[in-house]
Amino acid sequence: MKTSARELAEFLHATIDGDPDIEVTHPSKIEEAGPGSISFIGNPKYESFAYTTRASILVVPNEFKAQRPLQATLLRVDNVYQSLGNLLSRFENNGHPVGISDQASIDETVSLGAGVAVGPLSVIEKNAVIGAGSLIYAQVYIGEQVTIGRDCTIYPGVKIYAGCKVGDRCVIHSNTVIGSDGFGFVPNPEGRMEKIPQLGNVELGDEVEIGSGCTIDRATMGSTRIGKGCKLDNLIQIAHNVEIGEHTVIAAQAGIAGSTKIGARCMIGGQVGIAGHLRIPDGTQIQAQSGIMSAPSEPNQKLFGYPAISYHDYLRAYALFRKLPDLEQRLRDLEKKSGE
Repeated sequence: MKTSARELAEFLHATIDGDPDIEVTHPSKIEEAGPGSISFIGNPKYESFAYTTRASILVVPNEFKAQRPLQATLLRVDNVYQSLGNLLSRFENNGHPVGISDQASIDETVSLGAGVAVGPLSVIEKNAVIGAGSLIYAQVYIGEQVTIGRDCTIYPGVKIYAGCKVGDRCVIHSNTVIGSDGFGFVPNPEGRMEKIPQLGNVELGDEVEIGSGCTIDRATMGSTRIGKGCKLDNLIQIAHNVEIGEHTVIAAQAGIAGSTKIGARCMIGGQVGIAGHLRIPDGTQIQAQSGIMSAPSEPNQKLFGYPAISYHDYLRAYALFRKLPDLEQRLRDLEKKSGE
């Protein structure tokens, strides 16, 4: 893709400082950039690269003041990182499917919206509905009566079980499973575990993004729900009947046990474990590798540790913990003096 500084300035609502006709074909890291590439400076500690980079165009904050001569044309914007996201989407090219592959298996009862693309070896079962503009990559399985909204992207190897619902503008990355059975078993009188049928589904709100290798279990009854705008990293387990509020973000390898309710705008770090049947208030922040055994009572708390406690209490306690050997020795010295 070739584009000019003038075209990018219009796209990013930027001010041009330099040659408006200079052209670029791809984005690059500033320290590796060459002619024909575009890069950015969002953090002042990288400013030194502005004077040595070979990039043709740099995206910089409006307030950026060069201390030395620059070779690159500048695009000045209000918010560099927001502009970077828009810029990368303009250059994005994942080789997405075009049209309906002859190697796809699509039941005659399936409803495909305008502009839907389906890659080879994908399977779409009876009465599924795929919204306009959605991209279904190769080797995707979509079960009976699944509903997928408009402008969604479903990457290779995703499995969406029967009856699940995906909102508009969702992204589901490779090898994620939506709607597998919840972990429901009960011991019978002989001590054997008998399976409890899992009859519910999974519902994803609009603008949800799910990373690779995640599993989101269907509800026993009703729905497991992921709210609008939620972002899930790779390798996350969401158990049956969990509900996650809007715009919550969860980092990799976190696990949430059954029937727990997570509030809106929460931030959950990597490898966090949350026990079942809890209610986590809106705005809760949980540091990486913490374990939540009981629900916090107030919204917007920061939690840390295992079992997790207030973030600041944990830091104070840990500071004392590190001093325990010295405190023990001082205690022994005091006991010795007291004895004497």
